Amino acid sequence: MDEPFDVFGVDCPSRVILQRIGDRWSMFVIAALSTRPMRFTQLKNRIGGITPKVLTETLRALQADGLVARRAFAEMPPRVEYRLTPLGLSLLEPINAIRAWAEANVPQVLEARARADA
Repeated sequence: MDEPFDVFGVDCPSRVILQRIGDRWSMFVIAALSTRPMRFTQLKNRIGGITPKVLTETLRALQADGLVARRAFAEMPPRVEYRLTPLGLSLLEPINAIRAWAEANVPQVLEARARADA
């Protein structure tokens, strides 16, 4: 019988997954794609503050993990869209919970930071 995955295990692959989800931009990409497929520029504009290079790297990493799918259309000019896979869609509930918590608690966090800086 295989042992269960344990995120606290140094060699556990679940750590890599948590690192991917918790990196600076992955949650933004997943949240931006939550309602519909988007083209690269649409994603970049929706997220804001992300460079094209970093967005490309993030999209490639999310594709490699099976969270995002890339679809290229045989058109001129070329068109590419990104969408969440079923696995990516399964992340929306926890990501939306974290987003709601962040938006609801930002005043307390900012107050705590101000106290710490004082």
